[in-house]
Amino acid sequence: MPTLAEALTRGIVVLDGGLGTLLEAHGHDLSSHLWTARLLRDDPGAVRRAHEAYFAAGARVAISGSYQVSYEGLAAVGLDRSEVDALLSRSVEIAREARAAAGLESGEAWVAASVGPYGAARADGSEYTGGYGMTVAELRAWHRPRLAALAAAGADVLAVETIPSLAEVEAISAELADLDVPAWVSVTIGDDGMLRTGESLAEAAGIAASLPRLVAVGLNCCDPRGVADALGVLGAATDAPLLVYPNSGEAWRADERRWSGAGRSLADDATAWRDAGASGIGGCCRVGPEEIRAIANALG
Repeated sequence: MPTLAEALTRGIVVLDGGLGTLLEAHGHDLSSHLWTARLLRDDPGAVRRAHEAYFAAGARVAISGSYQVSYEGLAAVGLDRSEVDALLSRSVEIAREARAAAGLESGEAWVAASVGPYGAARADGSEYTGGYGMTVAELRAWHRPRLAALAAAGADVLAVETIPSLAEVEAISAELADLDVPAWVSVTIGDDGMLRTGESLAEAAGIAASLPRLVAVGLNCCDPRGVADALGVLGAATDAPLLVYPNSGEAWRADERRWSGAGRSLADDATAWRDAGASGIGGCCRVGPEEIRAIANALG
């Protein structure tokens, strides 16, 4: 059965949409700093059903609910490090259970363990600025235990996502090289097509391209309107498969913790992204199963 890396070189793979988006649509309150991590602990069945909905819509990659899971965040609600490691592993297990419930097997659908940025654990919107004030060494030390736990959890790939800065791309890439596990690296960009720190997208792709088991380089959690141009930059910087899973087009107001503005249909853009070189296409925040179904239909 093909690996995800092989599938991305052979054709188009549809990714899922926003896990938190769907859980909120199902009536779950994700307003705490734990976000989906709370449901991994308190209602794992809800998370599994959300993954199942995306598989039913045509997604063939489920990204686990581990994005915002951190040792510090869960220590605040009484969990020790071993319990957090168990929760990280459980996030992958839940996605695998959903794949089985959907009647899919490894090789025709894949489970990606979400590795969010340091800013996601802060729950203050700093993943959209990258302004952490941390060195590469400090970021490596912070990411190291969580990456190790997720690498041991049995996912098909680690989904390093929403990375806003060169320092964090460098830090995570160095840790991944030591772990020797398959991973994709996806960054988030601003309206100017640069990383959220204003740094070079091409340079970020170049750093990630050095990974011995790189599955893909991509973009996520960004405005869909800039994706086509950014794909051109990525394609010129690396020969790795490219993937994109942007937001709906609405804007996140971190200070008010709400979305504003109008979204757009990503299905209208999906074929253009494919033609621009993307072989993995899905959605992130505010993109639900109906939109993923439309993307899958548009891509045939």
